Amino acid sequence: MHNIEIDEGSGFCFGVTTAIHKAEEELAKGTPLYCLGDIVHNDQECERLKKLGLITINHEEFARLRNVKVLLRAHGEPPETYQLAEENGIEIIDATCPVVLRLQKRIKQEFNAPSDGREKQIVIYGKNGHAEVLGLVGQTRGTAIVIEKFDEATQLDFTKDISLYSQTTKSLEEFQRIVSYIQEHISSEANFQYFDTICRQVANRMPNIRKFAASHNVILFVCGHKSSNGKILYQECKKVNPRAHQIDKPEEINREWLNEAQSIGICGATSTPKWLMDACKRVIINDEEV
Repeated sequence: MHNIEIDEGSGFCFGVTTAIHKAEEELAKGTPLYCLGDIVHNDQECERLKKLGLITINHEEFARLRNVKVLLRAHGEPPETYQLAEENGIEIIDATCPVVLRLQKRIKQEFNAPSDGREKQIVIYGKNGHAEVLGLVGQTRGTAIVIEKFDEATQLDFTKDISLYSQTTKSLEEFQRIVSYIQEHISSEANFQYFDTICRQVANRMPNIRKFAASHNVILFVCGHKSSNGKILYQECKKVNPRAHQIDKPEEINREWLNEAQSIGICGATSTPKWLMDACKRVIINDEEV
């Protein structure tokens, strides 16, 4: 009989939990509800909400809608989305994470602030094309520079002022490396300011999940394949425990992984629902009882 533990620190973050609760409340009213993009980067949870009536759409489909309700997920949206909604009589159910919302406002204020004739670069450390990053870049009318990794920081113009921000779910360690590099290379004639905008609820999961992964023989990391946060956390699990395996659903569990494992740990990303991790545990228990 295996010892199976589900990581208490894994599962939806506050922003995702709030978005899903808002969706469930609206769907309970029985009126059609659209969601702009996947409400969370987890196919199993999206399928559950689809069965409740949630209709996921892309931006092209959004532009064709009139006089309906549309939920904006936790990642946030650029100003153009709100403007289009107003023009087309769309009622917005805004589930943008408060942490993301504060970051959007801060970047917008920075962009609109007087420059005194100095050239400045608003730089965002984040994933190009990610929904949150698109919303952040939108606050600057598309002028912000996005860098995905440390190496790209070397290409910045260090003779101009730099204001550095971060996508809320990025690595705190990598962000600090970028800050140190810019501090070392910025011209004495230019100003550099940085804002640590990484969500601590997400950042703190890194050391916690390392400890959890090291405490079990085998790790099942339950996560949708589109989750950026999930990819980062899974790699951390893999570093400390080579017997870590990423799965999207219980059906992907390979029984050979569990051979000679006395202790199995089940964990996931900020986009992984608790019920899905519970389902994985039940599959293993049921197999043992057969």
